[in-house]
Amino acid sequence: MRALFFLVFLVISGGFSFAQTHNVYEISFDNAVHHEATIKARFSGLENKVLELRMSRTSPGRYALHEFAKNVYNVKATDSKGKTLLVTRPNPYQWNVSGHDGTVVVTYTLYGNRGDGTYTQIDETHAHLNIPATFMYAPRLALRPIKVTFNVREDLNWKVATQLKHLEKNTYYAPDLHYFMDSPTEISNYSLREFTETSNGKTYTIRFVLHHKGSDADLDTYVGKVKKIVEQEKAVFGELPDFDFGTYTFLACYLANVSGDGMEHRNSTILTDVEGLAEGGMENNIGTVSHEYFHAWNVERIRPLPLEPFDYTAANMSGELWFAEGFTSYYTNLILCRAGIITPEAYVEGLSGTLNYVWNSPALKYFNPIEMSYQAPFVDAARSVDPVNWTNTFVSYYSYGSVLGLALDLSLRNHKKDLTLDGYMQLVWKKYGKTEIPYTVKDLENTLAEYAGEDFATNFFTNYIYQSNMPEYQSLLSTVGVNFEKAKPDTPYLGAYVRSAEGKTMVVSNPHQGSPLYKAGIENGDQIVSIGDYIMSDTTNISDVLGELEVNNTVTVVYERNDEKKETIMELESDPAYKTTLLELQDKKLSKAQKESRERWLGKK
Repeated sequence: MRALFFLVFLVISGGFSFAQTHNVYEISFDNAVHHEATIKARFSGLENKVLELRMSRTSPGRYALHEFAKNVYNVKATDSKGKTLLVTRPNPYQWNVSGHDGTVVVTYTLYGNRGDGTYTQIDETHAHLNIPATFMYAPRLALRPIKVTFNVREDLNWKVATQLKHLEKNTYYAPDLHYFMDSPTEISNYSLREFTETSNGKTYTIRFVLHHKGSDADLDTYVGKVKKIVEQEKAVFGELPDFDFGTYTFLACYLANVSGDGMEHRNSTILTDVEGLAEGGMENNIGTVSHEYFHAWNVERIRPLPLEPFDYTAANMSGELWFAEGFTSYYTNLILCRAGIITPEAYVEGLSGTLNYVWNSPALKYFNPIEMSYQAPFVDAARSVDPVNWTNTFVSYYSYGSVLGLALDLSLRNHKKDLTLDGYMQLVWKKYGKTEIPYTVKDLENTLAEYAGEDFATNFFTNYIYQSNMPEYQSLLSTVGVNFEKAKPDTPYLGAYVRSAEGKTMVVSNPHQGSPLYKAGIENGDQIVSIGDYIMSDTTNISDVLGELEVNNTVTVVYERNDEKKETIMELESDPAYKTTLLELQDKKLSKAQKESRERWLGKK
């Protein structure tokens, strides 16, 4: 569908006859110490008198706007003979070049100093390039193949790592604009490990690139975990994707100067974090590996229809993110458990955080999972200066979809013994992933009906996707020997985050609608002076205070707002948080059926 779109676009624009002429880029990093790159691009075989060049406003894997043009300056253009051409700015994201002779050579300076999955960072440790944040593009030439040469800093022992096809030396190839935009590149003195995986008679190379300051032994241990993840995720779908050029590349950068992130791409993923492997990253970073690699199937090839073709000029909105991101989030830690990287106990206890976040959110009365997915352009690394009320109006589609994935998995297993979420995902993969036919929410429902029956699918989608009802987690989790119960039923709670510092106890989040603080009229930014007989101070722990109070009682709360002291009455209510624990850890006997069901759920595949 993406190719068809660009084909039609080129025919309309009159550029079809030059579809196989390469656009050529070159990037250098002589001033990396000051976070600058010099970029040169050559567009030839042009018929139009005006060449339109743009910087993208979006990035594959992100859904919000990112104004990359703000870091571009010193733009100049010449024709094939070196004649200076007129460059004008019709809008903040575009440069029009006129008067050319069929060739335009444009040069510009790029500033970049944020290392993550969205932006570009250039310094003397590396050139960490997200392509939309780095290179101008010509929208009318979107089907043209691209060659790019990275002039690496040999004095810094830099090497190039990318999913782009290697041609020679430091020159690489992309078949079209979208593949180019979707190909992040790490240029540094990195370490490399490789292993192979076979699928459908083909052997694929899995590369793990790591830019870090740690030891080779730590890297070897980490890649051993990565290999287990690759094997277990392959087992979910029954096969690997047909990776272009036969290779998949993990591009990891674990250094103090980057920002924590993970971003999926068609044949690679970006992994960034401030924790090195020896500083906690061995355990804390591996979940991102699991999540992003799962996207090689779910998102990159099992693709929501609203994201096709990806729009580089506007925010990309999809109502399917509860499935694309959320079901991927469900599998993130499940895969770690199946791979033996975390224990069943750790996995089960970790479920409670996400369940509580979604289960107890007031936002469910406003939006269902589809509508929560629509919020992505406002929350997915988007920037705003005005306060929002997301505490009460938004639940992350990552978390929402994750708990629905859990519910669907356990419901399928309870519905028929041979049904699992793995089986459903395999069917979705065969219908929409291998074929790369973009899907809709209705397609997901119809596929579930095909897999588990129409009544089952209608019930699940009606109650939990088209509406915001919550599944019966207590009964579902009990089938696999997991207890789901109130964590502190006899302890009161406030309903907002409270922080003590510099002698003040401040409310630092919007109170949940219906919570004790909310009903008492206390707001974000208020200072709590006292609760009942307890005066708040640096040495007062709010948890200890709540532990001394009794549910269903009322207390007087003194607080300050805008330097004015106020007083209110607060009704104490039971903490609504739940905990998830293995049944046997509560000295309860696990039945044979529960034990077998749990093993089928959490066991190695």
